[in-house]
Amino acid sequence: MLKEVGFKDIEIGAAVDTFGGSKGEKNARAFDVHGYPFLAWKPG
Repeated sequence: MLKEVGFKDIEIGAAVDTFGGSKGEKNARAFDVHGYPFLAWKPG
């Protein structure tokens, strides 16, 4: 999706437990939900 809108040099980091310690942590673990940090550059 990032490429489709013109971003270049896309880097995606390792999975992060974004729900650790939250009220919804149990549900997030049941559905294997993670966040991913990313870095991209859009020319122009």
